[in-house]
Amino acid sequence: MSNPNAVSLVDCPRDAIQGIKHQIPTAKKIAYINQLIASKLFDCIDFGSFVSPKAVPQLSDTLAVLDGIEKDPTVDLLAIIANKRGAETAAGLEKIDFLGYPFSISETFQKNNTNATIAQAFDTVKEVLELMAKGKQELVIYISMAFGNPYGDPWHMDLVEEWVGKLEQIGVKHFSLADTTAEATVDNIRLLFKQLSLVYPHIPFSSHFHSNVENALLKIDAAYDSGCRRFEGAILGYGGCPFAKDELVGNMPSELLVDRFQKGSFEEVSKLMQGFQDLIRNDV
Repeated sequence: MSNPNAVSLVDCPRDAIQGIKHQIPTAKKIAYINQLIASKLFDCIDFGSFVSPKAVPQLSDTLAVLDGIEKDPTVDLLAIIANKRGAETAAGLEKIDFLGYPFSISETFQKNNTNATIAQAFDTVKEVLELMAKGKQELVIYISMAFGNPYGDPWHMDLVEEWVGKLEQIGVKHFSLADTTAEATVDNIRLLFKQLSLVYPHIPFSSHFHSNVENALLKIDAAYDSGCRRFEGAILGYGGCPFAKDELVGNMPSELLVDRFQKGSFEEVSKLMQGFQDLIRNDV
C-alpha cells in the first residue's frame, strides 16, 4: 500500500527559462536537465514545450534538448503543449511520460496563452486525448487561474470544481492547480484543495504556485495540510508566464520544497542552484 503522506516534487526548468530574453545554448539546457535528473531530488522534470517558436523562442529547441537528455526510469519527463499540433509532435516520443495542457478557467488568459476560447480549449483536450489513446503517455491538465485572476473574469471555487468534473468525464486523470499570477491566498488554497478532495477523492491534485518568497512556505503548508502531496517549483524561484499580466511573479522555489519535505541535503541543492545560475548566465 502506498504511503498517503509521501510527497512527490516536480521541477520546472521549462517554466523557469521560457521568459529569459537571451537564447540559452541547447547544450547548456541538456547539461542542466541531466543534472536535475541525476540529483534524484525530483520525481518529474517539466523540461520543455512543443509550442510556437514565435511565441516562446527560448523553447524552440525542445526536440534537440530531448534528444540529449539521459533518461532515468525513476524520473518522469513532462512537456507542455498548447494545441493538437504540439500533441502530434510530442505523442509517441518514448522519453516523454506526460504532456501538460494549460486549461484556464479565465477566458482572457486562455486567449492570451493559447489563442483559444475556453470552449475551443475543451475541444482541443478531447482531440489530444484521442490522439494519445494508443500510446503510453498521459495528459496532465493545468487548471490555470485556479485561485482567481487579475482580469476581472468570473471565478469561484465551484467553477474550478465544475471544470474538473467536465474534464474528468472526457478522460482526464491528472490535474495541477496553477496560480500563474499569485492570486492564491493561504485561505483559498486550503479551501479549494479541501473542496476538491471531498468531491474527487480519487484524483491526486498537484499544486503549481507562482508566489512571492515572503509567503511561499505558508502556501505550501496550506496545500499540504489540505491533502496535496505533489508540488511543482523551479530552482531559485525563477519563471513567470510571458502571457500573464504579471510575468515577474516567479515559481515556488524548488530548494524551499526540497527543504520543507526533507528530500535532499543543502549540498545537493546548492549544486543545482549553481547549475541554474550557470545555465542562465549570458556569456555572449
